Amino acid sequence: MSENRPTKITAADVAPNRRRGGDLRVLLGPKTVGTTTGFMGRLSLEPAEFVSEHYHPYSEEFLYVVRGEVLVRVDGEPVVLEPGAALFVPIGVRHRVENVGVGPAEVVFTLGPLAPRPELGHVDTEELPAPDEQGLDVGGRT
Repeated sequence: MSENRPTKITAADVAPNRRRGGDLRVLLGPKTVGTTTGFMGRLSLEPAEFVSEHYHPYSEEFLYVVRGEVLVRVDGEPVVLEPGAALFVPIGVRHRVENVGVGPAEVVFTLGPLAPRPELGHVDTEELPAPDEQGLDVGGRT
């Protein structure tokens, strides 16, 4: 943990979380560097892969597409994002991220503020693609 000093983390330093779909890695979070206000990570999706629908009762989410084309279903409404596009998802709004392109997609995400307890940070609203998969929760805590 960083102990309140700048800390460099790479995607290779963090185990993937595949429970909700794709390859989700929290790079800067409470568990990885001791953040206290939010977290940031990277989502990689192969064509047709998705992150199952969910919402965050305490956090806003910001998505930025680095590569590929993704469809974000926001309360059921489709929003297509291409490289260089960003999307704000307000607190409590259901969303699902799907790779609708022909190649891999890469998305940077941030959330804040942190929920008061990890189990309150993420509420699933559809069946998980890999519910038995082990890994860090979305907030970077085991």
